[in-house]
Amino acid sequence: MDTKRIPLINREISWLYFNDRVLQEAADPTVPLIERIKFLAIFSSNLDEFYRVRVATLSRLSNLNEKAKEILGYNPKKVLNQIKTIVVKQERKFNNLYENVIIKQLAEEKIFILNDTQLNVVRGEFVKKYFREKLLPMLVPIMLYDGMPLPELRDRAIYFYVKLTQKKKTRYALIEVPDNLARFVVLPETNNLKFIILLDDIIRYSLEDIFFIFEHDAIEAYSIQLTRDAELDLDKEVSGKFIDALAKSLLKRKKGKPMRLLYDTDMPLDMLKTLVTKMGLHGESLIPGNRYHKFKDFIKFPNVGRAELEYPKYLPLPLNGLSFGKSLMGMIATKDYLISTPYESYDYVIHFLREAAIDPKTEEISISVYRLAENSRIIHALINAAKNGKKVNCIVELRARFDEQNNIGWSRRLEEEGVNVIYGVPDYKVHSKICLVKRIEKGKPTYYACLSTGNFNEKTAVMYSDHTLLTADKRLTDDLIKVFKALYKSTLAKGLKHLVVSPIDSRPAIYALIDSEIKNAKAGKEAYMILKMNSLADEQMIAKLYQASNAGVKIKMIVRGMCCLVPGVKGYSENIEVISIVDKYLEHSRVHIYCNDGNELVYLTSADFMTRNIDNRVEVGFPIYDDVLKKEIKEIINIQLSDNTKAREINIQNNNKYHKTKSEIPCRAQIDIYNYLKNKTN
Repeated sequence: MDTKRIPLINREISWLYFNDRVLQEAADPTVPLIERIKFLAIFSSNLDEFYRVRVATLSRLSNLNEKAKEILGYNPKKVLNQIKTIVVKQERKFNNLYENVIIKQLAEEKIFILNDTQLNVVRGEFVKKYFREKLLPMLVPIMLYDGMPLPELRDRAIYFYVKLTQKKKTRYALIEVPDNLARFVVLPETNNLKFIILLDDIIRYSLEDIFFIFEHDAIEAYSIQLTRDAELDLDKEVSGKFIDALAKSLLKRKKGKPMRLLYDTDMPLDMLKTLVTKMGLHGESLIPGNRYHKFKDFIKFPNVGRAELEYPKYLPLPLNGLSFGKSLMGMIATKDYLISTPYESYDYVIHFLREAAIDPKTEEISISVYRLAENSRIIHALINAAKNGKKVNCIVELRARFDEQNNIGWSRRLEEEGVNVIYGVPDYKVHSKICLVKRIEKGKPTYYACLSTGNFNEKTAVMYSDHTLLTADKRLTDDLIKVFKALYKSTLAKGLKHLVVSPIDSRPAIYALIDSEIKNAKAGKEAYMILKMNSLADEQMIAKLYQASNAGVKIKMIVRGMCCLVPGVKGYSENIEVISIVDKYLEHSRVHIYCNDGNELVYLTSADFMTRNIDNRVEVGFPIYDDVLKKEIKEIINIQLSDNTKAREINIQNNNKYHKTKSEIPCRAQIDIYNYLKNKTN
């Protein structure tokens, strides 16, 4: 099927529709109030990254003019204009939601966010004291004199653009808002009323104390935030010099090309024009915002009210048959175990590594890490293993976007502690989530594996829904030995029999599975696929799914983020249904289920249907052979397909319509999955 002629949604536009689903959660009155504020923060954080990466890339491509259109199949300048139109509309919705809904509902809960004009004498004195003790020593105003170039603004930092006026004389200045202090300050309570003020407004309230040496009749300050190009230009060689090259490139990122200027819409036009001229920005880079920027900080908005203003906390469930009081290796030797986080405890993964670290029979541990927690218990277990004389091999992907600095720090620490650190494969990011433990049992090597759809990160494991397999199945461990051996040599594994590993195996293996369903459909047999992933953008894969649909294969998909496939188009996708679930946990697992003529095949994988995952990364997909675990995964997927509360339809209208099912019984997948797994433990 010609990919140039198939129905497709532009990937950037599709991603913006996904972020609109996040905004829907913030607007949903059934979501607890503090959680709605957090969804506003997630929306804002997502948009920051979108501009730093995707808009930055489009901006680069737009400089190629007609060549870009020929290469991409679309005009990047036209898409940039579409992006701005959608983003401005979303920002208006965001501002209205925050100012006219969230603020009012906080007030109903007797919680008030005060600005600098709303402080009484007592609270004003409290704020001034806080300013003098905590803030003033950290503020360094930069005066902007005529003819003086604008200093480099830090990526995503908040600044105040200040104007001091005395008769006809005008002075301008910049103040950077510190990012190493809490953004929110809780003020003294009065008559059971709670008050919160932002750091921004403490600075506004204290402007006179900052600029006291300048005579002025009026002083005004407006917030701005600049988002820069965050893509890195790096030599592709992976060598001992790579860490230094990456570290230098990260410094350059802070001074990347400006992509978006978010500004307070109350800023006078003359001030905005002066600023834009000094910065050399174009119209498509200007995004009108509200009084507060860097809204992602609101993810830490303090709940000073009722506990019911947040989602109730669910205790992670234990796994049937897997006990912390016994050897995990001993239990894994007898059967496979599946951990579905955050519903079930991630501590099993930590204990798996801790046991290996002190186990006298363990000889070697190999692991591939991509994104790590700030104070990683995974890393501490690996260091402990090295100190106990185990050979520890750790593949650290230094190019994990926005985690590069963290990974550089951990890799240096690991090397200092005697861990053998491998820095990936030239030209390919290592995105797989795999671990292999080698034990000597009865004089022979025996292997235990941990394979996952999610990162080895205990912090995100309580927020992301993923599946992790603990197994001693030789079919999988034998393949995993080959994968690690290849990675040690900075090459790619070949000749695997069970694992599906990108970039060599994934495309042909998935095509073969789809072709088998097509063949069965044409033979009049039952044929279906159920596919769950984060993103779907690879055009060849979409064409293959359209081919399967036209052959009569029933395809159900759960795609959280961008989805360039268009369901329900006559002659292409009449047999394809797609939903997206956005709820309190981030849907992160990737699951493939194929009918296989009645003998279902179930795969879990670290890869999405993105060209980068299929062709340009080392990803590991793994089959589930245990019938009990296959049934459990299918049950979880069926619950998600039945969601009629938090699921949205992906359709040709791109309207994020809530998904309705035949059942009138409400189904909220994330709650129902927890209850399903809880009932299994009873």
